[in-house]
Amino acid sequence: MSVLDKHLERYRRFREDAAREELNPETRVEAYFLAAHQLIEACAAKNDVHIGKHQNVRTELMANGFVFGDRTESVWRSFQSLENRLRPKFVYGFNWTQQDFEQVLAVFGELERWCQEVLR
Repeated sequence: MSVLDKHLERYRRFREDAAREELNPETRVEAYFLAAHQLIEACAAKNDVHIGKHQNVRTELMANGFVFGDRTESVWRSFQSLENRLRPKFVYGFNWTQQDFEQVLAVFGELERWCQEVLR
């Protein structure tokens, strides 16, 4: 199994867990975050780039702008929003709202669409 296939398999598993409505929102948000990271890694792997840790997404995408082309900044900014603005409300905080959860879904959906375009 190629590295690309491994990232796609992880993305699928995390994505499936994130969609499970019987799980608590905190777990689901974490799974959406992990799914987004694996999907971005898959796009990078398709282009022979390795990101590694989620903290490296911005640096690696900026250094390898060909992965997402003119969407590079949008991708890393959206991922950063998920990582640093939305996810902490659920994983570390207690004051998240349904609107915050809907924002997670919107940001993830956008990232997912952009990544699927790269992976076609």
